[in-house]
Amino acid sequence: MSAFAEFDKERQAVDALLQQGYGIVNITEDLDGAEVTFIRSGSDDDPVKLLLLTADARKHVATAVFAGQKPGAPVEAPI
Repeated sequence: MSAFAEFDKERQAVDALLQQGYGIVNITEDLDGAEVTFIRSGSDDDPVKLLLLTADARKHVATAVFAGQKPGAPVEAPI
């Protein structure tokens, strides 16, 4: 899989969770990537954890955090 295809897959997963009303509550970075924890606001669902391996996907999540995590509006981050 190309580097862009891998990033695009991770970006779509992040955007899908944000559009479903999930918010980012924790980010843990290590040498294997970043584990991002999402929780849907106003719900008793279990947290959803997503492991991001690409640097571009990690930047995309950081952009979402700084943009205020507006669900329904995918975050566009220039690469």
